[in-house]
Amino acid sequence: MLTLSMGLRQSLGIFMQPLTHDIGISVSDFTLAIAVQNLAWGFLQPLAGALTVRFGFRPIMVLGAAAYIAGLVLMATAHGLLSVMIGGGLLIGISLACTAAAIAMSVAARAVPETVRSTVLGLVSGAGSLGALLSAPIGQMLNAGYGWRVGLAGFVVLAIAMIPAAWFAGRVDAVPLPKPSRDDIGDSSAGAAVRLAFGNASFVVMTCAYFVCGMQLVFLTTHLPSYLAICGMDPMLSAQTLGMIGGFNVLGSIFFGWAGQRWSKLALLGGIYILRSLALAWYFTLPPTPATTLLFGAIMGFLWMGVGPLVAGAVAEMFGLKWQAMIQGLAFMSHQVGSFLGAFGGGLLYDSLGSYTMAWRIGVALGLAGGIVQVAFALIRPTAPPMLKTA
Repeated sequence: MLTLSMGLRQSLGIFMQPLTHDIGISVSDFTLAIAVQNLAWGFLQPLAGALTVRFGFRPIMVLGAAAYIAGLVLMATAHGLLSVMIGGGLLIGISLACTAAAIAMSVAARAVPETVRSTVLGLVSGAGSLGALLSAPIGQMLNAGYGWRVGLAGFVVLAIAMIPAAWFAGRVDAVPLPKPSRDDIGDSSAGAAVRLAFGNASFVVMTCAYFVCGMQLVFLTTHLPSYLAICGMDPMLSAQTLGMIGGFNVLGSIFFGWAGQRWSKLALLGGIYILRSLALAWYFTLPPTPATTLLFGAIMGFLWMGVGPLVAGAVAEMFGLKWQAMIQGLAFMSHQVGSFLGAFGGGLLYDSLGSYTMAWRIGVALGLAGGIVQVAFALIRPTAPPMLKTA
């Protein structure tokens, strides 16, 4: 479920140039739809997490998979901005809140013991990019050979497989929660859990730095294909680079999941943001070539979704499992505000200035600042021992 949900979404940038030219909308219009997708995903994620406590994971995930299919159908049949906005923006955003990382990792955390939780979360996070290895090349081949509408129709066929995957993953509803400890918040209300989360300084700093993550990643997935086209690169290079990101993300996610079992999750998060920013600065200051682009994709892929198991593991340690999906969703709202600015802001700057130079410079500066603050806070004020004994 997560593989398809994330892989298809990461590959939508392939269709930006032909779609905008064909139906007569601007690049910033398309990126506004992607920005709406990210905002809907972010702001509905806590609600989806809270609903899993009341109704279980299975109905939320299956409805989310159906919304994904509907959104792709609307995009594939679009003749104007409204269909792209509702399909690619709102419906896919709703679906991601129900099928993407926060829900998938909450399912995985429920299903395994605490002693291997971080490593397993790394494996799950890595699975989120396997879909890009499949969907990006398929989408590009269909787009080049038959047009963008056929390419998106191919994505619809792939998305149908999310429904049985979500149904099967919903078996976790039968797995009981760990026996609550004396100070567990599991029996508290959603409002009490929210107040506890935002009263925790480590959670607040992590949430603020998470903004940088969303801004950098969605800027790349949305605008890298366009940037390479402007530079005269082979259109297949963008699909190959997105596939490279997906492949190396598997390795990075597993590594950071393993590392989070052994070292400070919050310090590792800050290190990822710093290294990403340095990679962005290196790539965009040089003229792109196929070799440097693929190397850049490999570096960014390794650092891509390693944040997922670290954030999910930190939330589970600090607050327990019952409200994990909701509290993780609260942090994710910040990530998605950054995603909105990365997608839409990058499009606005490109339309206004005719290049992506200012956009990547802002991304590098904010990334370095967020990463340094995150590392410094983690080292100066280490996270207290977990409040909840969930093992």
